[in-house]
Amino acid sequence: MFYREAGDFKTSYIADSQTFPIKFDRYRYYVVLAVAFGIIPFIINDYWANALLLPFLIYAIAAIGLNILVGYCGQVSLGTGGFMAVGAYACYKLMTAFPDVSMFIHVILAGGITAFVGVLFGLPSLRIKGFYLAVATLAAQFFLVWLFNRVPWFYNYSASGQINAPERDVFGIIITGPNAPAWATYLFCLIFLTVCAILARNLTRGTTGRTWMAIRDMDIAAEIIGVNPLKAKLTAFAVSSFFVGIAGALFFAVYLGAVEVGEVFGIQKSFLVLFMVIIGGLGSIFGSFAGAAFLVLLPVVLKLIGVDMLGWPTDIVAHLNLVIVGGLIIMFLILEPHGLAQLWRVAKEKLRLWPFPH
Repeated sequence: MFYREAGDFKTSYIADSQTFPIKFDRYRYYVVLAVAFGIIPFIINDYWANALLLPFLIYAIAAIGLNILVGYCGQVSLGTGGFMAVGAYACYKLMTAFPDVSMFIHVILAGGITAFVGVLFGLPSLRIKGFYLAVATLAAQFFLVWLFNRVPWFYNYSASGQINAPERDVFGIIITGPNAPAWATYLFCLIFLTVCAILARNLTRGTTGRTWMAIRDMDIAAEIIGVNPLKAKLTAFAVSSFFVGIAGALFFAVYLGAVEVGEVFGIQKSFLVLFMVIIGGLGSIFGSFAGAAFLVLLPVVLKLIGVDMLGWPTDIVAHLNLVIVGGLIIMFLILEPHGLAQLWRVAKEKLRLWPFPH
């Protein structure tokens, strides 16, 4: 059939260790990139951008960042919403202080500032782990939200305490503000997601990723064989917070345009990104994409079926969404801890063997 390895042989170690060793997978990857960059920008509208595509792209970046920390390094974190807030407020301060600097630089610097903050809050991971580390990161979540609410300098002494993204352009194309076209905001976020995914994939396949996984599997044994736990854990917090900070900057500047930290980056945001990682699959870059896509699509699909087609009240549909997500989390944790990524992996293995039984 179409998904086979017959004739797909390798002649070098580099070819054998590439990200997509099967030729069909490589072609599918190129097709997805071609459609994402070459077709969708020409057919996108405001509804598809704001309801589906922009949330998916931004949450996928945040899920990749959290997956690096939780799935690859084994460090529990409940402070994702707070770190997204750091990225958002850092981007806001940079946009207002340096209006002539490119938005690409602002978003990257916001990610760098978030990485520094993440390292500071990651220091307790050197002494504590498990439930106690989860409580420490939860404290970071509440502290960061309180800080951005109580210190007027972060929101430029605005009377409402809200931050609003000023209008900025890249190469003459408006990216932020109410006049930004849908295709421009989509492409801007897509570029960051593509670069972050490639960077995360190469990090997790290299020496850095192997040290993270050694710490995750058994930190004492990893330290005995020469892995530096200080370097491994702090680099995981730094890289994870960098991606989460970029997601927070994009969520504020490109997607929402106006943010009040307690409503947008509260504890619910931390749990939402964590649920994406659990449902998508721990320790999988593809799982981060799958979890983000699932939790972004689910409310839209339920609204179309429940509210528009069946006429159910919106509050019933919202509660049904919570019930489905909670049930899926329990099911995946019990039956398939590696989430949707493992289901996709099993399906590919069966396609490679079908119609033969073994």
